[in-house]
Amino acid sequence: MREGGRYVALTDDAVDGIRQMIITGELAPGDKLPAEKELAARLGLSRNSLREAVRALTLMRVLHTRRGDGTYVTSLDPELLLGTMHMVVDLHHDSTVRHFLEVRRLLEPEAAAKAALSISSDELAELDRLLDQGEKLVSGQDPDPDRRLTAENGQAFHRVIARASRNPVLATIVETISGKTLRPHAWCGVTDRSDLHLTLSEHRAIYEALAAGDTYRARIRAAAHVAGIEDAMLSPH
Repeated sequence: MREGGRYVALTDDAVDGIRQMIITGELAPGDKLPAEKELAARLGLSRNSLREAVRALTLMRVLHTRRGDGTYVTSLDPELLLGTMHMVVDLHHDSTVRHFLEVRRLLEPEAAAKAALSISSDELAELDRLLDQGEKLVSGQDPDPDRRLTAENGQAFHRVIARASRNPVLATIVETISGKTLRPHAWCGVTDRSDLHLTLSEHRAIYEALAAGDTYRARIRAAAHVAGIEDAMLSPH
């Protein structure tokens, strides 16, 4: 019976060995890994340890396997690698949501400020469309608007702004954190239609700052919006 700790350590060694090959440029994005036997020998590890390392790096989106062909290094794009953050976020319980809100409070205003300098006319048009859609969702006759649809609308609004920052690392982190704090079952802690209208009003203020190319106002409006979400979600209901 193998010792669990020793087996994990060997797998970690294999992961580190492949990682070093990528860091040094021996393996580049899109390259195919050497044959399993050859690579295991080069790293001085068993083929079983190597297989576990390949599985782990595949889950982390560093590698991907083509059936019947082999294993390749992915593009290593930040959006691809940081996409695994969604799993980290999903595994945390709602009791830790304050930690995600703190990160969002730090990063989202800066993403909005950067977006004010680089947002395109198409992206502004999409934000305007989302605002109109949001108004229709909360202005109907139904006294309890569909929380799922309003949450999806809010996520889409923040996603456009994050991507308009033109920083893929920042955008991916902001999108992931925003998703955690905009889920349908907890969206802004809303309890009635007035809360939804307030959120849309804050979105409109952010949009206007972006349209004016005003980095200061975009940052301030986004910070105020996130602070409102934080207060609503953390206050007792």
